[in-house]
Amino acid sequence: MKLFLAIVVCKLVRIIGKAVGKGSSMPGKIALKLCPDLLKRLTLPPTIVAVTGSNGKTSTVEMIGAIFRASGKTLVYNQEGANQTEGVVTALLTHATLGGKVNADVLLLESDERYAKFTFSQIHPTHFVITNLYRDQLTRNGHPQWVARDIQAALHPQTHLILNADDPQVSCFAGESAVTWFGVDGGDHTAPTGVYHDGTHCPKCHGLMEYTAVHYNHIGNYKCTNCGFKRENTNYTVTDLDLSSGRMVIDGETQIQLAFASIYHVYNTLAAYALCNLCGVDKGVIAKTINGYLLQNGRVQRFRLGEHHGTLLTSKHENSIAYDTNLRYIASQKELCDVVVIVEDISRKYFTSETSWLWDIDFNLLDCGHVNTLHLAGQYAHDLALRMEFTTVSPEKVKVYPTVENVVELLKTPAASGDLPLFVVTCFSDRDKLLRHTTKEVQP
Repeated sequence: MKLFLAIVVCKLVRIIGKAVGKGSSMPGKIALKLCPDLLKRLTLPPTIVAVTGSNGKTSTVEMIGAIFRASGKTLVYNQEGANQTEGVVTALLTHATLGGKVNADVLLLESDERYAKFTFSQIHPTHFVITNLYRDQLTRNGHPQWVARDIQAALHPQTHLILNADDPQVSCFAGESAVTWFGVDGGDHTAPTGVYHDGTHCPKCHGLMEYTAVHYNHIGNYKCTNCGFKRENTNYTVTDLDLSSGRMVIDGETQIQLAFASIYHVYNTLAAYALCNLCGVDKGVIAKTINGYLLQNGRVQRFRLGEHHGTLLTSKHENSIAYDTNLRYIASQKELCDVVVIVEDISRKYFTSETSWLWDIDFNLLDCGHVNTLHLAGQYAHDLALRMEFTTVSPEKVKVYPTVENVVELLKTPAASGDLPLFVVTCFSDRDKLLRHTTKEVQP
């Protein structure tokens, strides 16, 4: 009776929430109050896929969902991105019968890395993808090893793990469970990049690590000089990669054209490919689905603002690696452009005015000839401006605006801004402050 009541109330609250544009987590929160153990009472699909990690969860899950649907499988997943326990419960009960059965071939769940241990205490995924672990949201997450302990608590011996072999911390999750490894051959560096130097010491024994190749930050081919811990041989591998043309080749046979040529997107695409093929989807179906795939989650968006053709690159605030990757993408472009960085609301969940993370971002990447003007906007524009004073970016290129509206009005004026391509770097919490002034463009 408790389960029945929880399902009915969740469905009703969900309907009301959707009518007012909210309600992806609250229905689940109420349902859990009515029936705390409802997750283990549900009848779930035979295949349960979970995806977690610091970055790439939403994009990886979206591609997995598209592939499963293209293969003819029915699917239930928390598509709205509510990835904490309450949001997962809302998604499940919304699609459940009044008797508690979730009718689908596959249950696909994006899970917050800190909440996975709660979500999966009552249900156990058949497959668990872990994308990466970085320093992210210090006020919430602390050190990545703390996050790793929380994820470890969510793993079940009978769950098949799909792990990023190029991330030393993620590789530590291998244990009793079956493991499938994915990774990228080659690399542009031979030492970890970024200010943290996380990859310099072994996550198992804290001995010194040696790298023969690094793709970015601590992601690459590593070996501990003390205990011998090293990158595993991969089951699914990017054997050829050309980011300049957006082409990647998996296992020497499957070529995929990337709609957005970022190393992040390479790993997300590879993770989705590995998981779906492991679950029985034909490689040809997978390749056809994700070849040139345009993400619908808004992480990358094309828009028009005045005379500018713009590209939004969503970068998580309090996450320097996300910023560095998008700045590196801008630096790799050769066409003269303007860049906007917006920091208005630091966190969507917690009130904080802590901006020390700005000093961890490698803004020197914008010190390149094709960046014409760097516009800094939002409540923390002056914090950004101070940070820029300690970079090699020419002060003459930097313009500061106290509000997003200020920079929008300038960019709408052709005489003041010209018609250069525009890149905007900001967070989920701030992107709509700019996008509501723009016209969306369809990616080619």
